[in-house]
Amino acid sequence: MAQPWNEFRDPSIARSLREEIRSIELDRPATLMEVCGGQTHTIYKYRLREMLPPSVRLVSGPGCPVCVTPISYIDQAVHLAGIPDVDLFTFGDLLRVPGTHLNLEQARARGGKVHVVYSPRTALEYARSHPKSQVVFLGIGFETTIPSFALALREAIDHQVGNFSVLLSAKRVPPVLEALLAGDAPLDGFITPGHVTSILGSEVYSRLTLRYRVPMVVGGFEPVDLLVAIRDLLLLLARGESVSGNAYPRAVKPEGNPKARRLIEDIFVPRHEELRGLGTIPDAGYGLREEFTGYDAARRFPFDGLESREPRGCRCGQVLTGSIEPSGCPLFGKACTPDHPIGACMVSSEGTCNAAFLHGESP
Repeated sequence: MAQPWNEFRDPSIARSLREEIRSIELDRPATLMEVCGGQTHTIYKYRLREMLPPSVRLVSGPGCPVCVTPISYIDQAVHLAGIPDVDLFTFGDLLRVPGTHLNLEQARARGGKVHVVYSPRTALEYARSHPKSQVVFLGIGFETTIPSFALALREAIDHQVGNFSVLLSAKRVPPVLEALLAGDAPLDGFITPGHVTSILGSEVYSRLTLRYRVPMVVGGFEPVDLLVAIRDLLLLLARGESVSGNAYPRAVKPEGNPKARRLIEDIFVPRHEELRGLGTIPDAGYGLREEFTGYDAARRFPFDGLESREPRGCRCGQVLTGSIEPSGCPLFGKACTPDHPIGACMVSSEGTCNAAFLHGESP
């Protein structure tokens, strides 16, 4: 039986889109950035860059939540894993991200109680059934996963589960895009992330397109999805239109998901956030509202005296901002591989270096 997604991988449709893209006349070369790790892997896997004309350059941005999480956060998580009465819960892609001295997998091997889960609610249920344990969930991600954090926290608050807390490194996509636009990167358009925008709504980027005169188009995750987004971006550039478009309408609506947005707003407020490669960006993160800070692990546990540093030679930060390709890092494919990652961009299944290594970019 044919699968429903086949049309989004259909070679004939892809070839037709390639010809459309190549027929678009631009008055100057264009650099486009995709802002989601899932999109990055599709681009590398299906060699979409090779389908573009020489005048169009595609670069990868800071859309991998694990990759942009600062090393200081990993060090804090490792520190928590060393506290005897703490049970740490995390998504699996965080397990091997290097800290200054250890990663969480190594901390677990040394006796730390580190559990890999698919949902923060699993951590909450564990807290209820183990009242003598301090249960900490590592809450990293963009708006795609943040509603699940909010749901778990809402339930913990309502049922007064006092031994549950969250160590947050939660990011907001629009301020991250603004930081890129306000910097030195010569970007002419963005393929914005489909999953995040299904929560926020396609209109969330309109202010940025108006202020910075750079078009943005929401993209999906299949090859045809991305080729449509690229075509639409190039058509906007050819017409001189700086607007927000949507090439992923089967999943993204202009209003997004109002229920999920309300849930986020009920639990969180914007706060300044550090991102690897970008530094601290105003309002680029989510923090707990003041009345809920008793569930903030960063306040519950002291982290005084922790000193963090990036691994020597790693250029993950520059990869995340599109300043260099993975092959531009001297460690890529040599000292740093998926089996022996040195930088976060090689660890995560959404990391640009991981995608480049797995799908054939030469070191």
